[in-house]
Amino acid sequence: MADKIYDLGAGFWNIQGSFHLGGVINVGTQCSLVQLESGRFIFLDSYTLTDEIRKQVMALTNDGKDVEAVLNVHPFHTIHCAQMAKDFPEAIFYGSERHPEKVPEVEWADDRVESDAVTQRYPELEFSISKGIYYISPNEKVHAGSLLVRHLASQSVHVDDTFMSPPTKILKAVLPEVMLHPTTKQALKDEPDAGKIYCDWATELAHQWRDTRNFCAAHSGLVKFEVGGFEKALVAAIDKARPKLEKA
Repeated sequence: MADKIYDLGAGFWNIQGSFHLGGVINVGTQCSLVQLESGRFIFLDSYTLTDEIRKQVMALTNDGKDVEAVLNVHPFHTIHCAQMAKDFPEAIFYGSERHPEKVPEVEWADDRVESDAVTQRYPELEFSISKGIYYISPNEKVHAGSLLVRHLASQSVHVDDTFMSPPTKILKAVLPEVMLHPTTKQALKDEPDAGKIYCDWATELAHQWRDTRNFCAAHSGLVKFEVGGFEKALVAAIDKARPKLEKA
């Protein structure tokens, strides 16, 4: 399956790429390109750009010179960071505490990607870090926690793993439009009411971001919603999972 770039308008492009699990099954991955009010650009997540998509991105960004930063919003998405740093050497790289540990060859900013400093730097975006579950799980196989990003102008949400959509056309016909990551229960913090905290956070987020039109998810692709559709789909997913999560 070839990589694809989607122009979602208002200065937001979502790039759906490839990631082969075990070197065999392509479960996909993503990054997004955002044009700021200043005219400069940032990336959400790292991905190795190739062929026509690379040409298009370089044409948009003055051969990469106008990319001021890369915000790596998922602690466990580190594979493409080193190549991204080579492709955009003038960009500031923000990551979680885990990123410098796993990719020390990249010069990481002192400010963490989830910090208030980064949030305040980019008023074009809204951020929400998952609550009730580990942002960086002690279990390397549990990836449900992340920093979620909403681009206000295009009404687009960029999310890695925490929320997903069905990954194939066949599954889209039988599964809900928005699902929770399968490791969500394993990701719950060892704290009282962690399940309730998570469900309440996700429900409130659905209400706050109810006008979302574009749902960009790693490993599962792009879903377009009518106004209110994202809210309805996410609330339904939370309501279904709440009994099990609150008992955990």
